[in-house]
Amino acid sequence: MPQSTQPAKAALISKRDFWPFLLLTMLFALWGVAHNMTDTLLAAFKRIMSMTDFQTSWIQLAFYGSYFCLALPAALFIRKYTYKSGILLGLGLFAIGALLFYPASILMSYGFFLFALYVLAGGLSVLETAANPYILVIGPQETATQRLNLAQSFNPIGSILGVYMSKVFILSKLNTAEASDRTSMDPESLKAIQTEELAGVMGTYVGVALFLVLVWFVIKAVRMPVASETVEKDGVISGFRRLLKNRNYTLGVMAQFFYVGAQIGVWSFTIRYVMVELNMNESDASDYYLLSLILFAASRFVFTALMKYFKPSLLLAVSALAATLCSLMVIYSSGMVGVISLVLVSVCMSLMFPTIYGLSAVGLGNDTKLGGSGLIMAILGGAVITAIQGQVSDTTGSIGMSYWVPVVCFVVVMAFGLNNFYSKRKLAPAPTMVNPS
Repeated sequence: MPQSTQPAKAALISKRDFWPFLLLTMLFALWGVAHNMTDTLLAAFKRIMSMTDFQTSWIQLAFYGSYFCLALPAALFIRKYTYKSGILLGLGLFAIGALLFYPASILMSYGFFLFALYVLAGGLSVLETAANPYILVIGPQETATQRLNLAQSFNPIGSILGVYMSKVFILSKLNTAEASDRTSMDPESLKAIQTEELAGVMGTYVGVALFLVLVWFVIKAVRMPVASETVEKDGVISGFRRLLKNRNYTLGVMAQFFYVGAQIGVWSFTIRYVMVELNMNESDASDYYLLSLILFAASRFVFTALMKYFKPSLLLAVSALAATLCSLMVIYSSGMVGVISLVLVSVCMSLMFPTIYGLSAVGLGNDTKLGGSGLIMAILGGAVITAIQGQVSDTTGSIGMSYWVPVVCFVVVMAFGLNNFYSKRKLAPAPTMVNPS
């Protein structure tokens, strides 16, 4: 019987690297916890300190601004040492930032909370700069985008846990007094209420920090494969020049900037939108946010499976179109129809981050680490675009109209998906994995 001439399909991950891969996917869940606990802080601080939507958006500015500032130093650190070293550094900063919530709550300082978030997010920036490209190079290049989608599928599981923790330990502890009521209170009564509310915020983050310390020691003890990337002799500057000349990569960074801005904007104001449309308090409205994340998590596994049959770029373009249409429904409908449309936006967004990352970074060869830093720096969009959305909400007096901002972002993502679908590019050789460390 003649042998089949069909090439064998590339495996998702080898048996040798399965356990390191599984451990890495668990890290994706950890920063999902942090991201979505941060999203709920907007609603919490709006009530605790009687802030506007624009003022609370400074939480995202501190969080995602730190991502921008730390991503390049993280890439240079990982380039000099190893992916594992970057992961340990990121986990350490993550834990320190979470512990800083304790003195911030004692001082009752919004600025100190922003500083703590900045340190925490710096750790996440280092962690993501290391983990995302590590997932790409830890297995066959042909299945890199699918592998990253699978690893990222654990991220929303952490997000669900983060929202649940916020609902139980933060939002449910908020006093029902509105801004107008708090203005008329005597300083001592107001301080007593705020102290109790901030204690819920502090306790949750300190608990996360203690768990991170345990994870740090586990990662330290585990032996993990090392990528055999060679550092180009012409240095970092030349590496960035090569990246800037790579049209697909630069378009991918732009698409990632707008996507993250859309995601954070959609989620940051979900609770506020539900409160307005369904006349609910923060704790009850967070149930719809939690539902969004559950569907987001489930959809990511579905999209990962679909990538066996459809090109990731095509799925990206179609999902971006669907997200645009759902966002328009959020703007022009109301009540439960608007809320359901908003929940469905999360379904559409589920594959976007890892797919944009994978399509942009796969094939960069020995520039993968530097390229990864640019894609993480693009997370700055979460700060910039969320602030714009908050300003639109304050200016128009309508949280619904602010969703025009995500509409524009999803159009940019759709354009990147279509461009990638129709383009033909050659991939640089992928790094191989050598002895574990």
